[in-house]
Amino acid sequence: MTTASARQSLVEGEFVFTAEDFRHIAQTLHSHAGIALSEGKAALVYSRLAKRLRLLGLRSFRDYCALIEGVEGVDERQAMTAALTTNVTRFYREPHHFDHLRDHVMPELAARARAGGRVRLWSAACSNGQEPYSMALTVLDVLPEAADLDVRILATDIDPNMVAEGAAGVYSDELLSPVPLSGRKRFEPVPGRPGSFSADATLRRLVSFRELNLIGDWPMRGKFDVIFCRNVVIYFDDATQERIWSRFTPVMNPGGVLYIGHSERVSGPATNQLQTWGLTTYKLGASA
Repeated sequence: MTTASARQSLVEGEFVFTAEDFRHIAQTLHSHAGIALSEGKAALVYSRLAKRLRLLGLRSFRDYCALIEGVEGVDERQAMTAALTTNVTRFYREPHHFDHLRDHVMPELAARARAGGRVRLWSAACSNGQEPYSMALTVLDVLPEAADLDVRILATDIDPNMVAEGAAGVYSDELLSPVPLSGRKRFEPVPGRPGSFSADATLRRLVSFRELNLIGDWPMRGKFDVIFCRNVVIYFDDATQERIWSRFTPVMNPGGVLYIGHSERVSGPATNQLQTWGLTTYKLGASA
């Protein structure tokens, strides 16, 4: 690297990474996934995408920007988004939400399901499946026969790798440590893989995994009674956050419940329809 190019680079390393490169990548990520990146994230972007450059045999970030801009860059834009997305999750993360779902929401939904009604829940940023399986275990606590009724959980994520992991439903003993004993019985040892456990047939019938971009099209036709969208919109700018909250209300049944992350708050027009119902929990008004 020459001295001149080193001065132009935001980060020291084998590739020149200019402010223009960063802006191009940040704009592409925002357009594709709604995620907003400040220049303070330059080192993180460099470290994660330098691996992509090496894998693709590219010589510079300028070449990488040209790749993701073109029509042939569709797959790489997806790979870039996956590389820059933080997938932090665990079973029963923010446990008060699952307590609330069990104690205050599921009794009514269970009665509806037993009477032949339809019940739908959505994990809108499911990562590798630990959140939707926690939801499923909570449903089963109240409604053990849920998988045999019209009760289903949709689990979606923008990252196809995470969707594939969730659909596989295999977790280590360490990852399953927050799951209570009654729930652990729903995970079966994987033959030939000591310390690994797979979601059983009941959990698999309850949860369906799909790839979905929250700022893209939503192909779902029916409405939801419960939506978990937690620790996701914090990566969006204010306008995108408001747009996401406003998109949820039309796909919720009256009285539907939205759970969000501990550092998030509903904003924008959706605040006229979503009423607070506990810590980072909202309920859709009947008139919405």
